[in-house]
Amino acid sequence: MDYRQIPAIFLADAPGLDFLNSVATPVDEEVDWISDGEGLLAWLEQAELVPRATLAAMRSQSTPAELDAVAAQARALREWFRGFVQKRKGRPLSARDLRELEPLNQLFERDEQYAEIVADATGGTSILELRANRRWKSPESLLMPIVEALAKLVCDEDFTHVKACEGPRCTLMFADHTRGHARRWCSMAICGNRAKVAAHRKRLKERER
Repeated sequence: MDYRQIPAIFLADAPGLDFLNSVATPVDEEVDWISDGEGLLAWLEQAELVPRATLAAMRSQSTPAELDAVAAQARALREWFRGFVQKRKGRPLSARDLRELEPLNQLFERDEQYAEIVADATGGTSILELRANRRWKSPESLLMPIVEALAKLVCDEDFTHVKACEGPRCTLMFADHTRGHARRWCSMAICGNRAKVAAHRKRLKERER
């Protein structure tokens, strides 16, 4: 299915999990929004992880083959990290998990970040603020904001509340930030509604017996 026909899914309440959800089955067929380089650029724009101007420059300065290669790296990173999350969701992370996160630190070593003092445009109490910028030297640099999102997930999120949707065919994951942490579905409009309909049909059949 053409990923351009369906907007990417952002309902995980955590950018790192939204990245895992960049491949899903929203209707009947699996959709991979980063199946190629153009798909990766479109997903990064929808996720607001990379400035539009940077994406436009990368599109014009890189060959389709170069962008496709980075998309392949992104997919490999996604599936590796999916295994990490699925193995540990529902319980707190510990220092012992750090060893398996070494691939993220290896990617961080390639990053081209630098700090810059700029005027505060928010109208806050401080006139100046320190901003982190990045030199986008190659298509591979597009992986860096994704790596940041994954790192923030493992550092800032309580994995006790990282869950997989209970929908029978759903592969989406999310961080349960609800009061009482009772969230069960990726979305009440999708899997939650399907579960309600299925439960209603089951009750009707039981009454007919």
